Amino acid sequence: MKKVTMQDVAKKANVSKSTVSQFINCRYEYMAEDTKKRIEQAIYELGYIPNQIAKSLKQKKTSTIGVIVANILHMFSTEIIRSIEDVCENNDFHLFVCNADDDPKKERSYIEMLMAKQVDGLIIFPTSGNADLYEKIKKSNFPIVFLDRKMDPPIYPILMLDNEKAAQLAVDPIIQSGKTKIGLVSTSVTRGITPRMERIAGFEKVLVNNGLPLNKDWIITADRHEIVDRLEKVWEGEDRPSAFFATNDLSLIELLKFLKAKNLRIPEDVSVTAIDDSPFLDFSTPPITVVKQPTFEMGKDAAIKILELIGNKQLDEEYEIKRYLPSLIKRGSV
Repeated sequence: MKKVTMQDVAKKANVSKSTVSQFINCRYEYMAEDTKKRIEQAIYELGYIPNQIAKSLKQKKTSTIGVIVANILHMFSTEIIRSIEDVCENNDFHLFVCNADDDPKKERSYIEMLMAKQVDGLIIFPTSGNADLYEKIKKSNFPIVFLDRKMDPPIYPILMLDNEKAAQLAVDPIIQSGKTKIGLVSTSVTRGITPRMERIAGFEKVLVNNGLPLNKDWIITADRHEIVDRLEKVWEGEDRPSAFFATNDLSLIELLKFLKAKNLRIPEDVSVTAIDDSPFLDFSTPPITVVKQPTFEMGKDAAIKILELIGNKQLDEEYEIKRYLPSLIKRGSV
């Protein structure tokens, strides 16, 4: 079947090809309403689909943004993606979303693929190991915004949580409840992932500042599938924690699995707090106390910032790191 062209639309609407082009590119401020309706009707009847590639080449932009998340399983990631999408939709931009699984090689592959597709900019939850690639891209004046992870030096804008403050907010209710034996559960820190490292540092600082014992054996950092086994080893000892702080939603899930298997009651036997909220935590028994990240604000700001960078002709040499304040949602697990 013959492909419908812009010329076919122009002929059916009884206008010039350039007028159809102006309509497709939303340049119809001075176009008569009747002309707009005829073109719109012709496009509908013929089933014409504009050639976006040709349009992109002409405008020298694709109106697309690539988003590379570290781990799409985190509620944090999905909420931020949704917020980015809302801003992009309002500005006629579209998203490519990729999941790097905290793997630098996978992230590098996605960056190269998205740039080959000529996206106008990237929003990245950066892994460690690709600093050389970021610097190379920066030299070409290509726009990037980093989310959730710190990069030194900050050659691109960085938006992230005040993680030490988040840890303090999570641990304070436990201390106020009178419990002093507090452990921590986190997914792996072998790659030096910024939020996890900063939350652990914040946790240790809170205990020291309150004169509480810091038992390194109770700080569990492991791949998700290893967390329950590590908790089992802690429970083999005579001295056990009476509370836990989970640094993210995935580590919290493993902690709750373990406590349920051991028939331990929350908060009577073990108090629990965590960073990152999720709908199921409000309806669990009991509801879990969490520290909430301002995900929708962060996503919105990231999208606005990348659009701003895309509009600029020259990037700055370095940028300040913008930190966001978390908030405590106190429930029945403490």
